[in-house]
Amino acid sequence: MPQQLTSAPPDIQRADATSVHVAQWYVPGREAGLDALDEAARQWRATPWPPGILSFSGYLSTDHDTVLTYVQTSDPRALRVFTTGLQGLAGAETVAYTLHRAIVVDDGPLLPESFVVATFDTDGPGPQEGIVASIAGALAAIPADRHPGMISANFHLSSDGTRVLNYAEWTSDEAHIAFLEGATRTATLRATHDTPGVRPIGFKRYRLVHGLRA
Repeated sequence: MPQQLTSAPPDIQRADATSVHVAQWYVPGREAGLDALDEAARQWRATPWPPGILSFSGYLSTDHDTVLTYVQTSDPRALRVFTTGLQGLAGAETVAYTLHRAIVVDDGPLLPESFVVATFDTDGPGPQEGIVASIAGALAAIPADRHPGMISANFHLSSDGTRVLNYAEWTSDEAHIAFLEGATRTATLRATHDTPGVRPIGFKRYRLVHGLRA
């Protein structure tokens, strides 16, 4: 299947994406991170995609120490077969997730430029669903104009019950930094600490470097 280059982020809520596969690699700096992402994208473009792979997106953290890949599939078996012969970041081991809940805060004509990925360590499916419900409730309880610049928050649950990943879209890094100092952030932190079986791992801000679609 041919690939289409795109500068747009993936459609996180596309209906045919039944699983998501995320890899994070630490890199010694910006140039090393860009090199790793360029090589991964080159290998993904050079290899025909089997049916079942929908998109590949590669990101570099704003502090230049981590690269992240986000792959959407409609058949996770296709990804396992496809990446068998790929090297480095292109074939890196991933954590499998499903999109559990998506909150669109601003559905206007805004394009995200900053992508904030936060992860949580969880003790099974119950705490996974509990932390998503708690954070979503905290977001819903505070008007959107109290956290301007947030476009969406997309909560993913790992298939093994040990992780929750929130992929949030923001208009800018500055908007997210302002959020960290506001009431909404305080409410979501309280929700995290009040949910048993959940331990926050942290977050990073990313920029999209490469995007491919089937």
